[in-house]
Amino acid sequence: MSTDQITLRLDKLSLNSFHWKLLVASGVGWMFDAMDVGIISFVVAALAKEWALSSVDTGNLISVGLFGMFLGAVFSGTIADRYGRKLAFQITLLIYSIATGLSALASGFLMLMGLRFIVGFGLGGELPVASTMVSEFAPAKDRGRLLVILESFWAYGWVLAALVGYLVIPQSGWRIAFLIGAIPALYVFILRRSIPESPRFLMSKGRHEEAMAVVSQAEGQSTSLNAHAADGGAAAPASASRTGFGELWTGNLLRRTIMLWILWFGMVYSYYGIFTWLPSLLAKDFSLVKSFEFTLIITLAQIPGYFSAAYLVEKVGRKWTLASYLFLCAIAAYFYGQSHSAEELLTWGCLMSFFNLGAWGVIYTYTPELYPTRIRGTGAGFAAAFGRIGGILGPWVVGFLLAPAFGGTSALVFSMFAVFLLIIAADVALLGEETKGKTLEQIAQ
Repeated sequence: MSTDQITLRLDKLSLNSFHWKLLVASGVGWMFDAMDVGIISFVVAALAKEWALSSVDTGNLISVGLFGMFLGAVFSGTIADRYGRKLAFQITLLIYSIATGLSALASGFLMLMGLRFIVGFGLGGELPVASTMVSEFAPAKDRGRLLVILESFWAYGWVLAALVGYLVIPQSGWRIAFLIGAIPALYVFILRRSIPESPRFLMSKGRHEEAMAVVSQAEGQSTSLNAHAADGGAAAPASASRTGFGELWTGNLLRRTIMLWILWFGMVYSYYGIFTWLPSLLAKDFSLVKSFEFTLIITLAQIPGYFSAAYLVEKVGRKWTLASYLFLCAIAAYFYGQSHSAEELLTWGCLMSFFNLGAWGVIYTYTPELYPTRIRGTGAGFAAAFGRIGGILGPWVVGFLLAPAFGGTSALVFSMFAVFLLIIAADVALLGEETKGKTLEQIAQ
């Protein structure tokens, strides 16, 4: 059976229990990722007081994890394209889970910095691999919706982190919060049994019988492999042609890569700069418990943001849903920085959270769609990795802007983020292309 026949069968499927099981299995891993990222934002707010950290120290502690995410995204994409999506997904999940648990034993600032780097390495590797895997299984007509729903698990993870921050850290301390974040180490064994390898990846490696078995599983058919092979005939092993980073900068992929790298840099810069600092910034004007409560409320606004994007991404399309959400997030970020009362902070904070995380859902849909199967993991991984450079810089820049020597204020910080969000909205509007309703193979042409 040819690759075209395999992909046609995948794209013609109606959503069934196989897709939803895959989505939940991947999504719960994604949720634990978000919980870990969220927990550190609450931990640093507590540590700033317990260890007397400066704003620069706080920014460094957040940024070192993002440097790990940068390297993890680079290596995991290559591993996913060479050895498979499933293996890369499991390894990266296990790395960050174990390192999170060990973070609870940190005896000092430098030790915690080192462990957070390892945590970031695992996190950075897992995220692009999960979106690539779900993208390659999803039917063309439902791919955008499924991937935004996958990304919505990030909101549930942040809600869990906010609950841990609100209910656990003030009473039991930050070390218990890290132990709770280590739970995903157990989940990796469930993943091993429940997630099959991507048939598109298997076909690209010439493993045709394995690919047909997975497709048959997705179709819910009991027809033998031999019958399927008789339908399409045996295909020759896939070409072992060398592809990789260089191909991202050739032909029609050049424009896509430029657009995605700018998008990812600005998005990660603003997201981690805003949301990992949010509890600490609120704690400057409110008690630690009240700041955690406000962060929980703002975090809850992420959930309807995702589901609104999940609806619009198949109705309006990827490009204009993403560009409009980024523009509206920029407006909300600006006015959040101008807010003074609790009511204003919550209103603009919820809107900022709604549109920012809705945009994230579209980004994780859009990115893997723009690359062919042979380099999909590499393309998505390097785009995410370049974004992590922005993530390293974002929290670090905020820390410096808030230092007394710079005399920065929240208004200055959020005005800066508003500008970045406007730039990437323009990037998508000018350089982006629409992929709604197309198969992955049609987009790759």
